[in-house]
Amino acid sequence: MKIDINKIALNITIALLLASCNSIKRVADDEHLLTNNTIYVNDKVNKTETINNLLYQKDNRKFLGFPFRLHIYNLARPNIDSIVNSNIDKKPKKRERLEKFLSKKQLDKYVESRIGFNNWLKKTGEAPVILDDSKVERSIRRLEAYYFHNGWFNAKATSKITRNDNQRATVDYQVATGEPYIVDSLSTKIDSRVVDSLYLVSKGKSYIKLNKQYKTATFEKEKDRLTNYFRNNGVYHFSEDYVYFEMDTIDTNKKVKVDLQIQNRLIKIDDSSRREPFNIYKIKEVNIFTDYSYLDRNKTQKDSTSYEGYNLYSNDELRFKPKALTDAIFITPGSVFKDRDRTMSYRHISELRTFKYPNIEYIENQDTTLTANVYLTPLKKFSLSFGAEVSQSNIQQIGLSFNPSILMRNVFGGAETLELTAFGSIGASKDAANDEDRFFDIQEWGADLKLTIPRLFFPFNTESIIPKSMSPSTRISISSSNQTNIGLDKRTFTGAINYKWRPNDKVTNRFDLLSSQYVRNLNPDNYFNVYSTSFTTLNDIAQDIGYIGPDDELGIPGQANEFIDEVLSNNPPPGLTDDDIQTVNYIDERQTRLTENNLIISSSFNYVRDNRSSLFDESFSIFRVKLESAGNVLSLASSVFNLEKNNDGNYEIFNVAYSQYVKPELDYIKHWDLGNKRVLAMRSFFGIAIPYGNSNSIPFSKSFFAGGTNDNRAWTAYSLGPGSSDSNDEFNEANLKIALNLEYRFNIFESLHGALFADAGNIWNVLDNVEDESATFTDFSSLEDIALGTGFGLRYDFGFVVFRFDIGFKTYDPSYQNSNRWFNDYNFKSAVYNIGINYPF
Repeated sequence: MKIDINKIALNITIALLLASCNSIKRVADDEHLLTNNTIYVNDKVNKTETINNLLYQKDNRKFLGFPFRLHIYNLARPNIDSIVNSNIDKKPKKRERLEKFLSKKQLDKYVESRIGFNNWLKKTGEAPVILDDSKVERSIRRLEAYYFHNGWFNAKATSKITRNDNQRATVDYQVATGEPYIVDSLSTKIDSRVVDSLYLVSKGKSYIKLNKQYKTATFEKEKDRLTNYFRNNGVYHFSEDYVYFEMDTIDTNKKVKVDLQIQNRLIKIDDSSRREPFNIYKIKEVNIFTDYSYLDRNKTQKDSTSYEGYNLYSNDELRFKPKALTDAIFITPGSVFKDRDRTMSYRHISELRTFKYPNIEYIENQDTTLTANVYLTPLKKFSLSFGAEVSQSNIQQIGLSFNPSILMRNVFGGAETLELTAFGSIGASKDAANDEDRFFDIQEWGADLKLTIPRLFFPFNTESIIPKSMSPSTRISISSSNQTNIGLDKRTFTGAINYKWRPNDKVTNRFDLLSSQYVRNLNPDNYFNVYSTSFTTLNDIAQDIGYIGPDDELGIPGQANEFIDEVLSNNPPPGLTDDDIQTVNYIDERQTRLTENNLIISSSFNYVRDNRSSLFDESFSIFRVKLESAGNVLSLASSVFNLEKNNDGNYEIFNVAYSQYVKPELDYIKHWDLGNKRVLAMRSFFGIAIPYGNSNSIPFSKSFFAGGTNDNRAWTAYSLGPGSSDSNDEFNEANLKIALNLEYRFNIFESLHGALFADAGNIWNVLDNVEDESATFTDFSSLEDIALGTGFGLRYDFGFVVFRFDIGFKTYDPSYQNSNRWFNDYNFKSAVYNIGINYPF
């Protein structure tokens, strides 16, 4: 019997609607269900989120115009516990018989399950919104207050409630704003001469602008600005309570005269108080307690030293180099008090990863100076951690990985951290070239050593270029890994030294002075077992021309490579067409490229500008740019020392032709907050890697790929492109990439969100040794090969992580080279199902 899933789903939906179609099922006879609010501002409907959020009572939320959650709630039965127990007890001895048959514990579990499901319906659903006249009145007052605080001082709001005979009601709000008031003048009355002088210097940055509409928020922003400005210019005792604005609108023809008033400092002693002018405070001294403990707070410090005006104390022998600590503290002896210095010190000390969260206190002296006490509590010298993970992928049935690590703090006395991480994994798969089906035949192990220095480790003084306020740091790392799997097997050595600093809160810079990578393939003879599509194509050509029998296969690797050599020789086997020779040439080029060893020594610069104000900001942009250059140092050395070239005309180091290329990347992300938990997100990416000098292609590890969970979701990773080529290779890559993504995110209910998306992009070969026209970018006409995938998805927000499920459909497929490319595989059978963690961008 054939089961129609669509009909079953439809029947379930209809049953749900019929069971709960009565919207007023849970509405009492003397109550009315609120079904709609309409706000008219000056006789025009206003549907903006800002205005509608002012209402104290809103109608039940709708999904596609249907109050879905209300009907889920209506499925729940009130007093379900009483109902279930009553049904059991309505017949004599029924409970006793059930307890004998199920046991008392199982019967209790049954009752609990009925109650639990009922509670789930209530929690998932939404109770009917009952019209409340008092909330309507409060909404009127809030509407008037909103417009008042935005300059419409004479705004009036009214309401009209319509109660229908079917126990449903609507509310219409009418707001008449009148003419707005304009800020006409700004005068000041500042008692303290010090504060008045500072104000005159900064008044050009005031948020209060003349001839602009009055807004209360503007004056709040100005109050915050003045408070921060004064406290960061020495006025230690200042607070926002001292800033007061007096407004005059009497007989001003809708003009507002503003008077800014700042009184002297208020000093309270017992029951008396007095006012004194504010003073500028300076930092007299800074005391750093390097190993503070509350239990030892009264002990005499055994060790102390002074460094550039700072006093450092320790209960035991001082273990830190003074400069390492003073570089992280921005409160400077002899400087004017600045409130932000304490905030910056907190942040920089925490970044050292050497101390618990610090405590900084100011003590006021008699001579308008301050003493700053910095209390640091060191973390333990060593810390151990261990991580483990179980995974599954398209090449392994199951994988187990682990990564123990040890962290050593204050390695050289300068708050440096040294972290040694070991990693290892084993996995189960089947090697097509191995008759012994070993269960754990995937293995990877290695170690990573990282030294982090909380300053720029450089021969020259860089303080004038990159001051300590930019949080400079240096990381030196080396790592090695050995991989044995069903692939080519690899042994990798890497090393790097990079610098990182932040010019401001939005921008992060990273400069990789030196990054080296050596990759050696340990099992290149296994190539055709891994890239089975290339082998199948090669084998079909050999069968077609009679090189082998129709049921035979080329031997791997010997016979397959011999066949390639013969085809590309001056005397190829008979029966080959030009297309066959070209195809074999492509296979040979790809095999050579993917089995060659790589030596990459490069430098790069990364610039990131992130405008997010917080983790919850949904209206922001992120711009990333990266420029990487490889092989230039080795090229210069090869020329200077007149090294010999190999048969391909390339210089070699350690018998490996080093890579030489330049690789710029641009990445831009933009989010627009549309309100009501709706977000429009956009991403654009462009990257190109251009080989030159000692290289005519880009190493596989540095090339681009398309498709996947965070890219074009209508194609699996590595399956899209290059260009319009109909490639079935397992790993398609190229050296030029364009990607454009657009996603509309919306809330369904509670923590469940939905998304509609469109992903466009592709990869191409350009300026390298690939000659396939369908895979290369020749001119702007190649842009017609940009693939388009569209789809939808669900996201569930767990708070600490977002689980994501997306379905991508191939909307425009450039691999259909000579036919219509639109909607050829636009169906669920050909769709790609993606599971991911967090949002793709």
